[in-house]
Amino acid sequence: MLARSAGAVVVDQSIQRRERPNAATLIGAGKVEDLRLSVQRHEADLVIFDNELTPTQQRNLERAVETRVIDRTQLILDIFARRARTREGQLQVELAQLTYLLPRLTGRGIEMSRLGGGIGTRGPGETQLETDRRKIQRRIKVIERDLERVRAGRSIQRRQRQGVPLATIALVGYTNAGKSTLFNRLTGAGVLADAKMFATLDPTVRLITLPSRRRALLSDTVGFIRNLPTTLVRAFRATLEEVVEAELLLHVVDSSSAHAAEETAHVLRVLAEIGAGRTPQVLVLNKIDQAPGGKLEAQREAKRWLGAGSHGPAQAVAISARTGEGMDELLLAMDAALGLDPVAPVMLRIPLAEAGAISLVHERARVNAERYTGEYCEIQADAAESVRRKLRNYVADE
Repeated sequence: MLARSAGAVVVDQSIQRRERPNAATLIGAGKVEDLRLSVQRHEADLVIFDNELTPTQQRNLERAVETRVIDRTQLILDIFARRARTREGQLQVELAQLTYLLPRLTGRGIEMSRLGGGIGTRGPGETQLETDRRKIQRRIKVIERDLERVRAGRSIQRRQRQGVPLATIALVGYTNAGKSTLFNRLTGAGVLADAKMFATLDPTVRLITLPSRRRALLSDTVGFIRNLPTTLVRAFRATLEEVVEAELLLHVVDSSSAHAAEETAHVLRVLAEIGAGRTPQVLVLNKIDQAPGGKLEAQREAKRWLGAGSHGPAQAVAISARTGEGMDELLLAMDAALGLDPVAPVMLRIPLAEAGAISLVHERARVNAERYTGEYCEIQADAAESVRRKLRNYVADE
């Protein structure tokens, strides 16, 4: 799936099970020979390993199979580089690429230098290696400074939002679970929704209104994946902070996937690793229109997943972001799970001359009953704490 998302045409696949990896080539000598023959037979120009290769393993494999070899991290970085659209996303990808490249320069320097053969000799290739290493290290420092400014800017924005108050809800989940389709359904935004993995790399934020009339910011973030390289987690710290700082997480699961339970468990592990494991969550079972057992089977499966983790989602909602089924139920679940700016019933008695206050109630609260008596408008509503504070002078006596 990753290879196809990167635009590769897969001509052959192979699996080897070993008690321990070969230090020189990861796979055994016989498997290396089989790989070399397969490369020749298919005239392949690239070999992809679904593991992380050491610099030595990568060099040895390239010499053995006589073609370019990349590992899982390089493949993901290539996909990320294609998907990044904003300046922040491009910086994060470049940082991850340079961090990955730095320890892999040594082999290149040895190949460039053919002078000298004893201890203490140093050829022009090794000199070039040191020059390249210094350039990369300088560039890494520049990118880290730029991303730190982004991080500081996000902190300022969060402090401003906290003063409103305006809650942040983050969409999280395994890649290709349908987060962007759900984001578009909830907000009416035109975010790219593609079946390819990591179709959304740059975070997008939009304002939404919940059934209680509370307003919140909904953010669409990059999808998680099995064995996400640590270099990527570090590089995307600024983006992942949106997840860490959110008041509520919508954990989107592809209920039609045969590996839904494993993908759910993996996302929960990643959330715990980045410090968001205890953030309130709603499990969103997406794609029920494509799931073999439909909505009921997805809900039965979810009960098992919910019981598996002590700090996982508290409830599950089955939906189809593509068709819109279950969206009303999801919005109610989001409203109930969101702790910031809590909603409570209130009875208001507003003079008819105070049209602005009456309008505020209808705009920012859920009106349950309304009647006009003489010079007053009496309204029974469910309102957020911030709205109740603004209307405290109109609260009717019990």
